[in-house]
Amino acid sequence: MKKILFVNQDTVPYVEETYLSKMGMTAPNKLQESGNEMRIFMPKWGNINERRGQLHEVIRLSGLNITINEIDHPLIIKVASIPQTKLQVYFIDNEEFFSRKAQTTDDDGKPFSDNGERAVFFARGVIETVKKLRWVPDVIVCNGWMAALLPLYIKQAYKDEPAIASAKIVTAIYNQSPDQIMGNTLKDSLLYKDVTKQFLDNYKDDIDGMEIAKIAIDNSDGIIAAQADSNEAVMTYAREAGKKILEYPGEDNTAAYTKFFDTL
Repeated sequence: MKKILFVNQDTVPYVEETYLSKMGMTAPNKLQESGNEMRIFMPKWGNINERRGQLHEVIRLSGLNITINEIDHPLIIKVASIPQTKLQVYFIDNEEFFSRKAQTTDDDGKPFSDNGERAVFFARGVIETVKKLRWVPDVIVCNGWMAALLPLYIKQAYKDEPAIASAKIVTAIYNQSPDQIMGNTLKDSLLYKDVTKQFLDNYKDDIDGMEIAKIAIDNSDGIIAAQADSNEAVMTYAREAGKKILEYPGEDNTAAYTKFFDTL
């Protein structure tokens, strides 16, 4: 039995069903049915119906500020359980970053200019909340670009933190396009503890989706091809980096996930 944390960009039933959001629920559910102890984290997107989803704020976990570019952003934690699965889901919330109804793009389909800062807030918010939970995961699985900065912070800024230092980090690769521009100020927003300017010199100044994927892979212990058509450029980078890889095992092959986690 392992303690496994899934950090998801999307999870059904709280957002509309896509392959990414469906896997954000079905994979943890199947692993839980196999005897593992599971937790899920995701952003509290503004289009989530809190009453219908029965979300409620966890006061003892809220109240911390995440400082990005010398600006304090209040961290609010909400929690709910997915009906019929007993999966517990923690929501990272902040009025400035997550109150808008659209998740990642505006009405014209353009990515929000602060998507990078939102991903920084989400990643650091997850880590700070796990520390407060005093629940030490054995494996942390990152799903979607919103979770892609988590490996960086775990392996660099929080590498001595007992709550997560021993966890194996797995990044799941989907067929998401890696060309989303995250903004040329993202490098400054990333800076925290050992995530220094010198460390980030290994990456381009204009950090797009492909560069985010490289950062995630470089700081992960294992990579999962979560779709049959997972982005080939990203998967090629992972193979060339010599990472342990679970090639697409199919949607229902929980045993393959479990065996892969054991190899890490």
